Amino acid sequence: MINLIDLRRRSKLVNLKTLNNKKSLMMLVSALLIVALAIGGSYYYNKYHDSQKKVAQLSNPQTSAKVQVSDAVTKIGRLVDLPSGETPTLATVNDPAKLKDQAFFANAKVGDQVLIYTQAKKAILYRPLTNKIIEIAPVNIGTSQPAAAQ
Repeated sequence: MINLIDLRRRSKLVNLKTLNNKKSLMMLVSALLIVALAIGGSYYYNKYHDSQKKVAQLSNPQTSAKVQVSDAVTKIGRLVDLPSGETPTLATVNDPAKLKDQAFFANAKVGDQVLIYTQAKKAILYRPLTNKIIEIAPVNIGTSQPAAAQ
């Protein structure tokens, strides 16, 4: 009889150990799942707030223009040295057919951007789709004086 009692106790101990192992495993899996959900949630929370900030900036035309110029200067500044101490004017090419007679716009496509530095007298044609500078040319902006009569 002693052997039967020992066997019953041992089987109960084995069952308790496996039960404790299963509980521990379930708790570990649950903890990992909660951590993963927290990390994912915080990532998407930050993305949502970033997008809301951009929407707020773009809803104001003046702020939107400043953001567009700043983005263009940052991107183009990685490719070429830009004049400092001056905020450029940004223009976008909408109809390159109208500009084909100008050598600067010979290779222009719809969506290309032009940064114009009036003080540095420099214009840069940039293609955002390929992240390439297409053309750089001097700019002669000023008051034109009538030719002297002879």
